Amino acid sequence: MSTNFTYPMENTHYISSEVLHLETLQDIISQHKTIALSEEAKINIQKCREYLDKKMASHDAPIYGINTGFGSLCNVKISNENLSQLQENLVKSHACGTGDEVPQEIVKIMLLLKIQSLSYGHSGVQLATVERLIAFYNNDIFPVIYTQGSLGASGDLAPLAHLSLPLLGEGEVYFDGFRQPAKKVLEKMGWQPIVLQSKEGLALLNGTQFMSSYGCYILLKAMKFSYFSDVIAAISLEGFDGRIEPFDELIHFVRPHKGQINTAKRMKELLDGSQIIAQEKVHVQDPYSFRCIPQVHGASKDAIDYAKKVFKTEINSVTDNPNIFIESDVIISGGNFHGQPLALALDFLAIALAELGSISERRTYQLISGLRGLPPFLVNNPGLNSGFMIPQYTAASIASQNKQLATPASVDSIVSSNGQEDHVSMGANAATKCLKVMENLERILGIELMNASQAIEFRRPLQSSNFLEMFLKSYREEVSFVKEDRILHYDIENSVAFLNSFMVDLEE
Repeated sequence: MSTNFTYPMENTHYISSEVLHLETLQDIISQHKTIALSEEAKINIQKCREYLDKKMASHDAPIYGINTGFGSLCNVKISNENLSQLQENLVKSHACGTGDEVPQEIVKIMLLLKIQSLSYGHSGVQLATVERLIAFYNNDIFPVIYTQGSLGASGDLAPLAHLSLPLLGEGEVYFDGFRQPAKKVLEKMGWQPIVLQSKEGLALLNGTQFMSSYGCYILLKAMKFSYFSDVIAAISLEGFDGRIEPFDELIHFVRPHKGQINTAKRMKELLDGSQIIAQEKVHVQDPYSFRCIPQVHGASKDAIDYAKKVFKTEINSVTDNPNIFIESDVIISGGNFHGQPLALALDFLAIALAELGSISERRTYQLISGLRGLPPFLVNNPGLNSGFMIPQYTAASIASQNKQLATPASVDSIVSSNGQEDHVSMGANAATKCLKVMENLERILGIELMNASQAIEFRRPLQSSNFLEMFLKSYREEVSFVKEDRILHYDIENSVAFLNSFMVDLEE
C-alpha cells in the first residue's frame, strides 16, 4: 500500500542523504517547514524493501527480527505467514511507557529524525510507512509518548513504540488541539492503518530518536543560553563595577582553549564603548564568578561543541537493527541502537549547563551583598524592603537541584531481556534529566538578569555599551525597575519568557 503526498517546493525541506545540521533542524522547526522525501530517498527505501521481500521469498534461515522473536527470544523461528502479525505484536507489546508526556516540540523532532534514519535505505520499511510518518509531521499529528520506559540500548523501544502505534490506528495522538484516539484521527483524514511487513516493527522501534530528539532540542536551547550567559554576565559585571583586564586576549592565548578565547572575545565586544567599564576602579581584583567567566563559560562552550558533534553524527545515522546492505547482499545484526555515545554526551552537557547556572547564582549573590556602593539586596530603603534577597534563595535552590541532576546516568546499567541485553546506556534518563537542567538554567539566568539590570541602575548616569543598553531597554519593556517590594514571581517568569523570545543567531 502506498500513499502519495505532494508538497509545494517553497517552504519544504526534502529528506535526502545531505548532512542534516542542527542549524538546519532549527530552521525547519522555526520556519514551520513541511518535509518530503527526495527522489533519492524514495528510491533507497523502495530498493531496500524489494530486496528484503525477495530475500524472504528465497531464504528460509532465521534472520534476527525478521523471521525470529526479539531480544532473548531471538532463537524462536516465526513462520512466513505470521511475519506481519509478529511486527504488529512487537509494536503493541513494547508500548509500555509511563510517566510524564514527552513535550510535543520533541515529539515533532522524533518524527523527523525517525524519517531521516529510515530514508537511507538500510531498514527495509515500506515507502507507505515513511510517508505516513511524514503526513503525521506535516499535519501536526503528535503521538502521545511517555518519558519513562527506555533503557537507551535496544534503541528507545517504549517511546518509539508509542510513536509508531498510530500507524496501526492504535494509541492516542494530539490533533486539532486535543488528545484523541489515533483511530479516530485516521478516519478523519481518510487513511487506512498501515499493515506492517516483515522487519518494519523492529525498524520503527530500534533507534535512538528519543534520546537524539531530546539532545537536539536541548542543544538548540543550550547554544542560545550559552550566549545569554555571556550577555547577562557582562551586565552583572557592569552592575558590580568589575574590571576589564581578565578578558584581555593575552591571558587567553597562553591557555588557548577555544571556548575560553571565544568567551573573552565576546565579553570585550559586549563591553566595548561602556563608560562603566572604563571608569577608574578602586578594587584590584574581582571574585572568581566575574574574573573567571572566560574559563568557566568557555569550558561549557567546549562541552556543548562536543555534544553538538556527537548529535550531528547521530541524526545522520542508521540506528535500527538489523541493517540491510543491498550491494553486499547481507543483512547484519549489530548494535547501532546502543545509546552510549549519546548518554555520555548528554551527561557531559548536563554538567556543562549546571556549571553555567552555578556561576550565575554566585554572581547574583555578589550583586545583593551590599558591596561596591550597591545597596543591600539592590533596593532603596533596605529593611523596609527585602528587595532581591529571596530570588537569590530561589536561584540557589535551583542551582543545587542541577548539581543533583548532573549525576551521570551513563555509568549505570541494569541487565534486561533475560541477560541478552546485558549492558544498557540509560541514555533516555540522561536525556530527560538534561532537559530539566536546561530548564533550570533558564530560570537561574532569568534571576541573574533581574539582579544585574537592577544593579546597573545604581551606576547611573554612566552608560554601558550601546548593545547592552539596547538589550536592557528591551528587557525593561517586560520587567520594570523595582522601586519597592512587589511579587517577584511574575518578574522571574517574565524574565525567562523574555530570554526565550529573544532571537539569537546560532552561528554566533
